[in-house]
Amino acid sequence: MRATGIGSLPGEEYAEATRMVLGELGESPGMPHLPELPARGATASMTGRALAVLADLDADLQPAGWRLTGSSGAPGVDHRRARSLLAQDLDAVEELTHDSGRFDPAGGFKIQLAGPWTLAATVERPRGDKILADHGARRELAQALAEGLRDHVRDVRRRVGAERLVVQLDEPALAAVHAGRVPTASGYGRHRSVDRPELTETLGWVLEAITAEDAEPWVHSCAPQTPWELVRTAGAVGLAADLGVLSAADHDQFAEAIEAGQTVALGVVPSLDPAPDAVPTDKAAVERALRWLDMLGLDPEEHGERLVLTPTCGLAGASAAWAGRAMTLTRQAATAF
Repeated sequence: MRATGIGSLPGEEYAEATRMVLGELGESPGMPHLPELPARGATASMTGRALAVLADLDADLQPAGWRLTGSSGAPGVDHRRARSLLAQDLDAVEELTHDSGRFDPAGGFKIQLAGPWTLAATVERPRGDKILADHGARRELAQALAEGLRDHVRDVRRRVGAERLVVQLDEPALAAVHAGRVPTASGYGRHRSVDRPELTETLGWVLEAITAEDAEPWVHSCAPQTPWELVRTAGAVGLAADLGVLSAADHDQFAEAIEAGQTVALGVVPSLDPAPDAVPTDKAAVERALRWLDMLGLDPEEHGERLVLTPTCGLAGASAAWAGRAMTLTRQAATAF
């Protein structure tokens, strides 16, 4: 069993956040991840990070949020800042992983990016409304993300030298896209649901690009009603979710994934500061994981190595003290398991 974080952390000091991740998760059974600090603004948000790696598509930042501007080769100033910020962050990670003495390349390293359907539901097309409204734009976006991810994975592997590289696609909007619940620009309507074959194929392009670079493609969502069967069909070999939001059907999909030799990452530690009289322990986290395996009839000794423990979601809304404590608890729980 291993322990890792979902991605986001509080604060604006990137080197400090990276040191914290390496300090808490850099050694076995931890698996450190590339920190995300959305408090620094839109260029460092989940959407801004993903747009920073797009190939051959430009974007700019409007009052309503990010908008694609086409493939003119002239990205807006905020798009250039997002790319520059990502490069600076990778420089810091490269330096600290080699100098900290707390990083085990054999233990793996994880990076995160927004997936194609969350981007389509979040980013606007050049002439307005979400990319989700345009079939051709959806395809173009996913293909640009897949191609850009190839270069991103190669760059991270060169810098970090991890023997195992995990790429987690964050798809919090996938459930809403699947169910036709994404609001239109006016707010009075909803975008039509996308057919399952297109959902699967489009997500599959990005997951296949990750696999082609010899990295592990995971999909993470904290949203209820995420279509996990579709995610697995698309090619994900890792499923990551908050244990508390999984339905009976979701449990079955996660159990099948483990039995197929794939990875399941369960959120078992709160991602927000708990009340003083409700602070969890590593023992409680272990017990939650063991109860889950027992409920599904899975042997901990046989299947525990496919399990990864995480906080329930990103830690951007937590205090710095709790963010560090949450990662400590996941590592201690994985050790105790």
